[in-house]
Amino acid sequence: MSEAKDKPHVSILDVHGQPITQKTKALAGNEGYGSPPYDAAGYSSEHTAGWSPSLWSPDNEINTGRDTIVARARDLVRNDGWASAAITRNLDNVIGPEFRPLSKPDYYALQQVTGNKGFDHKWAEEFGRAVDAYWRLFANDVGRYCDVERCLTVSEMLYLSYRHKIIDGDAVAFVKWQPELVGYGRANFATAFQLIDPDRLSNPNNQFDIANVRGGVEITENGAPIAYHIRKAHQGDWFNADKSVTWERIPRETDWGRPIIVHDFDHDRASQHRGTGILTSVIERLKMLIKYDGTEMDAAIVNAIFGAFITSPFDQGFVEDALGGTGPDSSGLGAYQEFRTDFHKNSRIKLGGVRMPILAPGETINTVSAQRPNSNFASFESAVLRNVAAGTGMSAQQISQNWAEVNYSSYRAAMLEAWKTFNRRRINFATGFCQPLFAAWLEECFEVGNLPLPASAPDFVQYRSLYGRCKWMGPGRGYVDDVKEKQGAILGMDAGLTTLEKEAAQLDGADYRELLDQRANEVRMFKERNLPLPKWTGNGEEAAPPAKQTTQLPEAE
Repeated sequence: MSEAKDKPHVSILDVHGQPITQKTKALAGNEGYGSPPYDAAGYSSEHTAGWSPSLWSPDNEINTGRDTIVARARDLVRNDGWASAAITRNLDNVIGPEFRPLSKPDYYALQQVTGNKGFDHKWAEEFGRAVDAYWRLFANDVGRYCDVERCLTVSEMLYLSYRHKIIDGDAVAFVKWQPELVGYGRANFATAFQLIDPDRLSNPNNQFDIANVRGGVEITENGAPIAYHIRKAHQGDWFNADKSVTWERIPRETDWGRPIIVHDFDHDRASQHRGTGILTSVIERLKMLIKYDGTEMDAAIVNAIFGAFITSPFDQGFVEDALGGTGPDSSGLGAYQEFRTDFHKNSRIKLGGVRMPILAPGETINTVSAQRPNSNFASFESAVLRNVAAGTGMSAQQISQNWAEVNYSSYRAAMLEAWKTFNRRRINFATGFCQPLFAAWLEECFEVGNLPLPASAPDFVQYRSLYGRCKWMGPGRGYVDDVKEKQGAILGMDAGLTTLEKEAAQLDGADYRELLDQRANEVRMFKERNLPLPKWTGNGEEAAPPAKQTTQLPEAE
């Protein structure tokens, strides 16, 4: 018998006692025969083997963990500079210090639906200016009657509402009617707004979501909100403990469509009734960065404090015996140390004005080499900040405020991309939150104001969307290179590719009508003082025409 036949056969059995057969290795990460068509659906890869997320409905996806997400996001904004910077940059670019409407009624649509030729561009200009004037009377009232709590102007309320939206995920306002406050020296309008903390919008008695109540929002069979359940006090307000466990059901609107509760959030999925903030997707990475920052700083502090130490080859007992013991009659170590102290006190040995340390016999000085911060700390921090910036729709430089590594071109490209996100968020917030508030106020303005209207004009309630159309103005995009961008704006207007209204709003957030009025006023003041008119008035010295650019074609060979 050969050695091969004498060699015992060894088999590895599976859980059923059957020999395990060798399988051909799957290619490209697939599972071989019977594997799903997409690798993303497979479980054989070590990267996806334990990855089994569940399919949640949009409301269950948010509402089950909403309180935890919001609490963590607020904690980051309170205590972390990066998170606070991301929120502040968004607020400053989207809302800014003043957020106001420019009334632009849809005169052409009004003309079409009513057949009234009085609705023309001249009427629209006159109407818009009147509405803007009444809005300033209401929104900037020094008595703050526009705010139910009489603390904020409308711009400040919108700033705070947008802050709630990007941190908590929701912005909620209560449109109240307070005729008792209207009077001489008091409120000019009975309409007032009250901001509601999104935490108070919740299911009565903290019950789970049911078919028609989701996260405090009561909906119809079609999913349309019809009412909101709001706590009478915040659950963390210990001084109003009784009210914090009492809910009030408030209808969404009146019978004729005037809004009562305005609720705005970003929709990520269909049939969604609550929102999430912009930090939700990066909360974990931000927390990791905070821990890493803290660890590196602690290590650097320890290195700075524990900079050097002295070592000796002798222990205390050995030195005592060598110097004569420790008895009452022996001078020993104490006498030696006193001698060293007196010596150094009276004999300060210096070399070139620098004191020289004198050590005891056998002692040496050792230093601790600083290993912190880690050499990769800056690059790691930058990578995490880029991830956070991408998740919040900003550039990393806007969060870190470090512009040392960018030039004009890269900065301008980054700002233009970020501005697209800011502009989209501004339009969404204006449409979902600001416009309903403006329409509710404008309805009263039609009743108490002296607005110019053509004969036989229809009621506001019938065409509130056409009467109430407006453009919301916030901060401008600003300048990277003041000269280049203003020259570009002038070339665009001269070529008919843009307008003064658009350029003024985009660059400075200014109202072009106010600019024109101011320029007319300046021209008048120049003339009254017999001063030469500047070139921009059209009556000053003519500017030299721009040099024409010529292109010379290559000669044919």
